Amino acid sequence: MALISKKKIIYPVSLKLREYLQKYGREVDFPIHYADLLRYSSSVPLYDSKGNDTLWETVLFSESDREDIHYEVKKIYALLKAEGDISVMQHLYVDRIDLCVYGNTQPFRIRIVNKINDNFDYFYVKRADASRVYGLELEHLLSPNRINYLVHKNTLIEEHIAGIPGEQFIRQHISDKLLNPIRLAKEFVKFNERCFVRLLGDMHSSNFVIVVTPDFEEIHYRIRAIDFDQQSFEGKKSIYLPQYYKQNNKLIELGIKHITSESMRQYQKEERALIASRLKTSTREIEDLLHSMENDVISTQENIDSLKKDLAKHYKDNDFLNCKNMGQILRVSLSQVLKK
Repeated sequence: MALISKKKIIYPVSLKLREYLQKYGREVDFPIHYADLLRYSSSVPLYDSKGNDTLWETVLFSESDREDIHYEVKKIYALLKAEGDISVMQHLYVDRIDLCVYGNTQPFRIRIVNKINDNFDYFYVKRADASRVYGLELEHLLSPNRINYLVHKNTLIEEHIAGIPGEQFIRQHISDKLLNPIRLAKEFVKFNERCFVRLLGDMHSSNFVIVVTPDFEEIHYRIRAIDFDQQSFEGKKSIYLPQYYKQNNKLIELGIKHITSESMRQYQKEERALIASRLKTSTREIEDLLHSMENDVISTQENIDSLKKDLAKHYKDNDFLNCKNMGQILRVSLSQVLKK
């Protein structure tokens, strides 16, 4: 079973990382920051449709602040979704601003509604943690998923990643008669491989969503990470393998029941080949990102020393032992998929 050692340290965005963000259009000047939202005057618990406490609180602003804050929040939404075209704001209003009181970084979640058709969307305002920024960018470059986020100073803006929360899917849908257990188990194997290769940790069922796409013959599944705080931080190999989290046991049991060891190895090879292809098509971005990571502090020396030994043993590759930081460890990890 995978166990996180302690509460994750929040690392600031370094000068090198900020240069990367500026170069690739992720650093954008926006009008309101995380600290501004902390000026709320009161809050009330947020309950779901069944009356359960969500552990989020809806924050309320004084009348003198509310109009300005809501307007600036809509401008951020325009930056995130329409490259700053404020004409998209015409029919939008801020329905709610919620604060996650139990999260590591205590993010704000903004609910934006279109007054014409009541369609709604979410985005998040968070403290900028370097680990999370690296995780978001690696997800964008090396996974099948595109990620939309912006950074300015000490604030991170993220779009909402839609899908059924993993723990909810396991609780409510794992026994559904329409479930395709082989396809779901295959996707979990591929997700497990993606996380391990790019060293994204803490992928238990609360930290990913499952996207279900009906096709004309079958149902397709995609597992998407939604929490990137544990990118290249922990020192144990098992932390980077979703298969070791007890919260994921139902998905693991599907694989044991429906997938042979030969099929599993095939799916692992397929995913590594896809990652290798993405590495080759994003060479410049990956090189710049790794260069930033190699000159950054995003973990403890104890974790670095532990992880490089674990991975050297796993891959039978002593190149890991020469690594001095998490950026170098990630570089050697990614190089494994390029080997024949």
